[in-house]
Amino acid sequence: MNDILIVGAGPVGLTLAAVLVRHGVRVRLVDKLASASPYCRAIGVTPRTLEVMDDLGLAGALVDAGIWLDGLRTLVHGHPARDSDNDFADLPYAQLGVPQDATERLLAGHLAGQGVGIERGVELAGLTQDETGVEARFADGSSARFAYVVGCDGAHSAVRRVLGIAFEGEAWPMEFMLGDVRIDWDLPPEQDLPRGRALFALRPIPEAPPDLFVAIPLPERGRYRVSMVAPERLGAPGQGTGHGIQIDRPGATLADLQEVADRLLPDPPRLSELRWSSIFRISMRLAARYGTGRVFIAGDACHIHPPTGGQGMNTGIQDAYNLGWKLAAVARGEAGPALLASYEAERRPVAEAVIARTVEQSLNFGRPRPPEDRLADTQLLVNYRGGPLSVGAAVGPVEPGDRLPEVQGLRRHGLGFPLRLADAVRGPDLVLLATVRRGEVSALEALAAQLRASVRAPLRLVAVAPGDAAVEAPPGVSLFYDAAGMFAAAFGPAPAALIVRPDKYVGWTGAVGDAGGMLDYLTGVLGLAAG
Repeated sequence: MNDILIVGAGPVGLTLAAVLVRHGVRVRLVDKLASASPYCRAIGVTPRTLEVMDDLGLAGALVDAGIWLDGLRTLVHGHPARDSDNDFADLPYAQLGVPQDATERLLAGHLAGQGVGIERGVELAGLTQDETGVEARFADGSSARFAYVVGCDGAHSAVRRVLGIAFEGEAWPMEFMLGDVRIDWDLPPEQDLPRGRALFALRPIPEAPPDLFVAIPLPERGRYRVSMVAPERLGAPGQGTGHGIQIDRPGATLADLQEVADRLLPDPPRLSELRWSSIFRISMRLAARYGTGRVFIAGDACHIHPPTGGQGMNTGIQDAYNLGWKLAAVARGEAGPALLASYEAERRPVAEAVIARTVEQSLNFGRPRPPEDRLADTQLLVNYRGGPLSVGAAVGPVEPGDRLPEVQGLRRHGLGFPLRLADAVRGPDLVLLATVRRGEVSALEALAAQLRASVRAPLRLVAVAPGDAAVEAPPGVSLFYDAAGMFAAAFGPAPAALIVRPDKYVGWTGAVGDAGGMLDYLTGVLGLAAG
């Protein structure tokens, strides 16, 4: 029996496969499309998604393939132009623009290097599951048995339909045009649109979404992905989920796109070299549940919403990052199946909040609104506080369920360069992160041995000592020095210990010597099998 079947080879399915493979889990990855989609549907890659890709070893390749989205020019009818900058200099990563097809190629190439290919032209026809596995039937008449199945197959998910999961919501009455074009702005030097700056031009309409022209820069100089409301003459009645690119219908012409630019921009640019265009429908829907038994869904199969803020693909990638380590732990016999229930408990509220926020943003863009947190679209603020896997009290400003904070300026004996906390915890394992001072080394070494003897799942121990401490690194413990004082600033000066999940969220917090609390969390809350 194969381990896990992933249906859908978009960014979500590819990310899930990458997470599972690095845990040593066998996957089969299928997609009903005979070839990869050529459309650059999603462009924005959030700082949080770049942290995920950093952990998977792909951030550098994505950065090289993309363009930094440094700011926005907003043109509201009747008001002067307003430029705003994305100020993310204090974050590990800023907001990146990478066409979705390029993101998929990089992930697929990474998987190919791990011996995992995409089986294209393979369509799911049905699923039958019992207590020990799932029988998958394909449209060509073949079948195979798997321990688990995950549907990452989009808004029209076959897996969701087979499970009979409700996907309720509503669709916007209008359709949108998308296009990949060259834009020659022909603006005076003082009004030049710098490379990496997006443009939103809009005319507010009472009690309705605005008439708009959106241009998002692409990596190739002078090229943009443009979107706007489609004229009624191009419309067609929506059916089903009514979401996404309508591949069975003709796209917009260059003249259609130019007409909107001429109407909404005070100095209309010339659009040319149309590479592709499409009609796009927007719905707001949330799956009633994220799985049944041994079958789960992720990404657009769970949640669809307006593209405002570039949250869709990124939210799906976070689904995969959350589900992947849990599925791997269960598939490898390191944890009981109860761990998988936390996937829906943690991720569905996130999607619900994203839907509400993107709808509100879309309806009110250009209208007076309270200023947003600058990190609102970065996904760095997403947390699982109060969730089933979050246990303990706050450590300084950090609470169980929070994303592990960014800490720079760590040093390690023998290395002549500073490190980040992300370097210390990178990889697929659980990490016990503890502060240590002189005289506490032997106790920490004994704690590490006790935990590893009691829990079968891979567990690393990372210790952080004050920058001026003379501490010897014990065997089996990775020791870092807080040379810049940023670790103490992030977590507070009091000694503490944290269990960091493989998806780099804080799971448990407590005292450094609380071995009982740590074991209760690992074996009870996470359900990791004792050795």
